[in-house]
Amino acid sequence: MYEKLLVLETAKVDFNEQSLLILNMAIGFIMVGVAMGLKLDNFYKLLNAPKPFIVGLVSQFVVLPLVTFIVVIVLPLPNSVALGMILVGACPGGNVSNFMSAYSKSNVELSVSLTMFATIAAWILTPLNFAFYGNWFLRISERRHHNLAPVEIDLFQMLQTITYILLIPMIIGMFISYKFPKFSENSAKTIRRISMVVYVIIIAMAIIRNAQQIMAYLHLVFLLVLIHSTLAFISGNYFARIFKLNLRDRQTVTLETGIQNAGLAIALIFNPKLFGGAGGMASVAAWWGVWTILSGLLVAMYFNFKNRPK
Repeated sequence: MYEKLLVLETAKVDFNEQSLLILNMAIGFIMVGVAMGLKLDNFYKLLNAPKPFIVGLVSQFVVLPLVTFIVVIVLPLPNSVALGMILVGACPGGNVSNFMSAYSKSNVELSVSLTMFATIAAWILTPLNFAFYGNWFLRISERRHHNLAPVEIDLFQMLQTITYILLIPMIIGMFISYKFPKFSENSAKTIRRISMVVYVIIIAMAIIRNAQQIMAYLHLVFLLVLIHSTLAFISGNYFARIFKLNLRDRQTVTLETGIQNAGLAIALIFNPKLFGGAGGMASVAAWWGVWTILSGLLVAMYFNFKNRPK
């Protein structure tokens, strides 16, 4: 496996600066829309019943990054591929999980709250988790493979990029929600939907532009993403079981842990000041972006079946 994946170390994916700018703006508008849907009731409900919320956050930012690190250490992976998996595992849950929670008849309010607060927490926890586990992996990898070129992880640049993409749009959305509650209530969903469509179009265009290269490398990352994604859902489910959450909350934590914001990972990977579209990282994140929707839908369909009245 290691030798086959080495080809991704030097591969580059075509994703120009204009596309990256539009992608960043689309993610930012999604975050504005998410924050505009934030109400004081969300805070009160979390204060009254904080256990599912805390379990969900810990599952995303502690359990999944640790599980990901164990996977990349156990499997013989080149630096770029392993760092791509670590980065995806360090990202917050994607807002696609809110739709999946609604479809599966899980706890939608918990899902929305986790998405909102995980996105805010990601401002600091995503770069910290990636820097911690990424540097730890690189030290181990250097001892295993002495001839590998060093990879620099710029924690400050990651923090700066996430501030632009996530934190500032969330603050803007929360300000609009506070100052113009009626406007926020009426337009939040529309803004999220429009920006999501733009986001999907940009990702689709990138995949089409690189279709030949993606098909050439897909078989190399397909199994890795499948393993990683499956373990993400399993770890979320069992972590929620440990704390004895009820069925609907457990299903929500499972979906929130298994559905990652691959769009954020892609935006970071293609940042020329960070990774400049490193082939291994880009291949993993791009396929995660596709697979997280497919796998999330399959899991949601299963939960929907389980939740039907007997």
